[in-house]
Amino acid sequence: MRVYLTRTGAVETVPLEQYVTGVLAAEMPADFELAALKAQAIAARTFIVRRLAAGDTAGTAGGKADVNDTVEHQVYLSRADLEEWPSRGKAAQLEKLRQAVRQTEGIVMTFRGQPITASFFSSSGGYTENSEEYWSLKIPYLRSVPSPWDAAINPKNRETVEMPLAQLYGKLGQKVPEPVQTALAALNEGDNHAKKTAGAVKAKAAAELNAAKLFKTLSWTSGRRVKEIRIGEQVYTGREVREKLDLRSSQFTLAVNGDSVKITTYGYGHGVGMSQWGANGMAKEGYTATQILKHYYTGISFQQASHFIK
Repeated sequence: MRVYLTRTGAVETVPLEQYVTGVLAAEMPADFELAALKAQAIAARTFIVRRLAAGDTAGTAGGKADVNDTVEHQVYLSRADLEEWPSRGKAAQLEKLRQAVRQTEGIVMTFRGQPITASFFSSSGGYTENSEEYWSLKIPYLRSVPSPWDAAINPKNRETVEMPLAQLYGKLGQKVPEPVQTALAALNEGDNHAKKTAGAVKAKAAAELNAAKLFKTLSWTSGRRVKEIRIGEQVYTGREVREKLDLRSSQFTLAVNGDSVKITTYGYGHGVGMSQWGANGMAKEGYTATQILKHYYTGISFQQASHFIK
């Protein structure tokens, strides 16, 4: 199969299992449990087999390859990149990845006899997401399921970022609402008053800049992420806010701190399909790759890739 390498513009032709190894090396840490790596290998193989079977060459520089090496498809490390691993002290990690690929050779996930859309992401905030609540299409095997392992083992599962309120509105394509402008001005003005007066001015401004007044979450998804939220004059989907503000996930909370907003996110990624950190947590508890995949992809079966491609 042919991989378009976006950095160089070259096309690398490799056997299917070499491609799966390159994806595994790029998409999951090699220090994850073997069962998690095997689950990821099957997911990566399923993605490309579905694409090959459909003859889909979209996103490959005019169809000159079968797939590219970015997140648009699957991140992939070239053969040359992997050949450098032993000289960089990563021989054991490379062998572990190859073991995961060998032990799952040819296996793909299917639903009603066809390879599935094997979407995956880094970590969840406790649940995965129904496909139609992040994308528009309802896919029967991409259902919301519990994923409690992520928070227990992922040290970066919760993250807080802070930005000025004015910047928040700007990134969302809005002007700062007049009441917020007035309160922000009063907050700054308070710095120039005597101590007693400044306290009263700032307290009044802070009351206007209360998170409950500025932001209202209207609904949540099945996966406990923000479905719709009102900010200023507009209503956004959680996905829109995530993308416009460059957040780690659409499961977030907003809190005001003076003239800034603190945004705390839970998990990382779109939330649809398999959680990689969740898979690793399941593997640590003794679940097999098959059990991991059947948890995250509802009602799937397994077949050999040779059923779909020569």
